[in-house]
Amino acid sequence: MQNHRKYFKFIVYLIVIVLVNMVGSTLFFRIDLTKDGIYSLSPESRKVVSTLTQPLTIKAFFTRNLPAPHNATEQYLRDLLEEYAVQGNTYFNYTIYDVSPQDTDTAGKGSKERELAESYGIMPVQIQDIEKDEVKFKQAYMGLVVLHGDIVEKIPTITSPDQLEYELTTAILKLNNKISALNGLKDKVKVTMFMSPSLGPVGPLMGIRDLDKLPATVEGIVKKIAARSYNKVELSQINPTEGNSLDEIAKKYDLTIIKWPAVPEKQIASGEGAIGLIMEYHGKTKRLQILNVVRIPLLGNSYKLETPNAIEEAIDKGMESLIGINSDIGYLADHGTLATSPYSPTGGNSNDTIATFAAMVEKNYTLQEIALAKDPIPATLGTLVIVRPTVKFSDYELFQIDQALMRGTNLLIYTDTFKEETPKGSQYMMGNQGPQFVPIDTGLEKLLDHYGIRINKSIVLDESCFKQQDQRGDGGETPLYFAPIIKNKNINKDVNFLHGIKGLITLMASPLELNQEQLKKNDITAFKLLSSSENSWEMKDHITLNPMLIKPPRGADEKRSFALAYLLEGEFSSYFDGKPLPELKKEEKNPKAIEQNGPGAPEQKAEPEIGGGTVQPSVAGIKTSGTFIAKGKKGKIFLMAASSMLRDNVIGSGGESMNAAFVMNGIDAFNDREGIAAMRSKKQSFNPLVETPPPVKTFIKAFNIIGLPILVALFGLFVWGLRTRRKQAIRRMFTKDQER
Repeated sequence: MQNHRKYFKFIVYLIVIVLVNMVGSTLFFRIDLTKDGIYSLSPESRKVVSTLTQPLTIKAFFTRNLPAPHNATEQYLRDLLEEYAVQGNTYFNYTIYDVSPQDTDTAGKGSKERELAESYGIMPVQIQDIEKDEVKFKQAYMGLVVLHGDIVEKIPTITSPDQLEYELTTAILKLNNKISALNGLKDKVKVTMFMSPSLGPVGPLMGIRDLDKLPATVEGIVKKIAARSYNKVELSQINPTEGNSLDEIAKKYDLTIIKWPAVPEKQIASGEGAIGLIMEYHGKTKRLQILNVVRIPLLGNSYKLETPNAIEEAIDKGMESLIGINSDIGYLADHGTLATSPYSPTGGNSNDTIATFAAMVEKNYTLQEIALAKDPIPATLGTLVIVRPTVKFSDYELFQIDQALMRGTNLLIYTDTFKEETPKGSQYMMGNQGPQFVPIDTGLEKLLDHYGIRINKSIVLDESCFKQQDQRGDGGETPLYFAPIIKNKNINKDVNFLHGIKGLITLMASPLELNQEQLKKNDITAFKLLSSSENSWEMKDHITLNPMLIKPPRGADEKRSFALAYLLEGEFSSYFDGKPLPELKKEEKNPKAIEQNGPGAPEQKAEPEIGGGTVQPSVAGIKTSGTFIAKGKKGKIFLMAASSMLRDNVIGSGGESMNAAFVMNGIDAFNDREGIAAMRSKKQSFNPLVETPPPVKTFIKAFNIIGLPILVALFGLFVWGLRTRRKQAIRRMFTKDQER
């Protein structure tokens, strides 16, 4: 009977365990114990996915049984999509497809999933797999698309879980904005294909096959985009002819002109032609690159057409930019600022650009280039970015920047105090003289000083810096003191968009000082964002970046921490308040007025419309008032005297570095997207250990070497003593029994 009772209990317990697991598969909860909640949805993601008003579907395509670390990425994606589904409403759903690459699909299985993935533009990528000490390369699908109505947003490659939530949430936000913008369009976006028919036979000579089929390809792409964009885009094709008309059209739209000599054996006469793709909407134009020309030394030009997928993606992004799906961010494009294009005017790639930064911004914003010499700053602009101006501003141009700030346009400034110049003459050629660093004075400094902040004419050097491996191969390192490493403790975590930023690297940064009198006078709040370590010092006057010539000062009193970035917030007062308002000078003629009158028309006197706007001929008796703003709306100024933070070689090619997160978080914070900024930096790959003082390190090392063995020995003696006492107690107990 007792055995039957044991079996009955075992069966009951087994049934309970099965039932608990069944309930747990449907009713479960997760607890994220990580400090930054990296495995939980951010509040912004919950808000976005829970407020959907139209069906949204995510289709993920992943090859099964991927090697590490890609299998962890797939699992993270599954968990993340499940979190979205739990937090979302009935409009959110997702599907994950197991897609086998064609080279491993011997039985023909998975062809439908593969075709579906490639129809959305998800192509296989090559990954590395290590099996039995052998390195192999295999093809794998790792991407997804987000479908919202007829609009598609894709993430073609997911190789890491880092920033995956950020990319998904921003994609959903973009689709919501895109649908609203397309539904509100009254006119269509015009796509114009320019291509001279004479280019068709010349294509094979350029190494391009089927060039004559390009217009038909573009036509098919535009029809495809129109079908999913509520028919808000249309195509027109223009065939530029030779002669003056070709030159005029090419100059107007910045088309590529190709000239060729006669090739009798191919029956091709000499000639010229133009090619290009232009998008237009309400006076705004965007030129798309469809023919890439690469100049190779000694070999000449190399020509390559963009793929249909690339052209389709470019047209999609061009539409987003033209119809204002994303918020506008102004970029000062003249006065010697860094270029946003990776191509130099003479051909080839240029290293002195911020192309990666521009590409990151244009994922979620519309980057609008502004030339102060030609255009006023739009009154609706939320943020104006100024990066390393080198040409002096006129008072009228400074007036435009000042009044933009008064209207509430935030200023985000990365500037430099010195400009590197190469000496001319034989001395430099003989190696007797290195680059010279000339101070920069653009006039922007007096505006900033009035607003409450100054830039010192010096460079911060720091013993806590980037160290370069010696080329001798002996394992030595050369400290680059002009490249300070900003440690976690020197980053102000009280500012929301700096949460998750645990370390940065700067280059040729100048220290900043506050003008306390001006800040107090205008009730401006200043937040110190970044600072160097306590072991830093200034280099003034003679600037040299030769590591062999830089030595740290011996005295500790010469070293201190320097502020490297500030955020000012409040209602700023105008620099021009109480001063004569500047006027547009003769040499600063507004080109728009010239266009209206014609290049040959006589010059007319013009007066500026204060606060921005086109310059119109003055009429006697008309006076203007009320357009000057003396006290501005609440605004923000970010200042860091290190334009290198935005350069391609510092920010990183993929935009996944800590520097990239810091820069983009600032952009988001200035455009009221602090929730998005927190999401981006939530999961960063750089997690430095807490710094330990040398005495503590010595103690820990000694404890591990000597202390732990002693503790083990003492514990062994303690256990031995317990066993001895137990044996003695047992012996005494049996001795007493025998005596009885």
